[in-house]
Amino acid sequence: MPPAIDPNSFGFIVTDLSRLIRVEMDRRITDAGLGLTPGEGRTLAHAARAGMVRQNVLAERLGIEAMTLSAYIDRLEGKGLVVRVPDPNDRRAKLVRLTEAASEALGGVNAAAASIRSDASASMEPADWAVLLRLLRQARDNLAELRAAQGKAREELGT
Repeated sequence: MPPAIDPNSFGFIVTDLSRLIRVEMDRRITDAGLGLTPGEGRTLAHAARAGMVRQNVLAERLGIEAMTLSAYIDRLEGKGLVVRVPDPNDRRAKLVRLTEAASEALGGVNAAAASIRSDASASMEPADWAVLLRLLRQARDNLAELRAAQGKAREELGT
């Protein structure tokens, strides 16, 4: 008999939350009538979070293929919400930069995210919500540090 799996383990909880948040964000972005697809809304939000960033880095942060991101960026650029600018450190690479026009669309995306946070925390005390966020940030930081250390070790080994 295979070992029992705990459906309430850290990984399952975080995965379930991520999926539920994504589904709700997609629905709320669509319902808000922002003129954005859910993918474009996510791209805009991650670009705002990252600041001026290379397309490949943005694709990795979104967890999507570079070609998918390129299609989103093409459409956002067509709507005047982002521009691609040459990377001063690598003339082959492009950086994605938000335009002033992105502010209104981001306001709608932020409103959708705020409503999801409100729904998710509805039965929690504000202090408990703050602790939850602090602990989740610490778990994220712990895993990010581990990944960075592993990457550095691979570079030192030349692999």
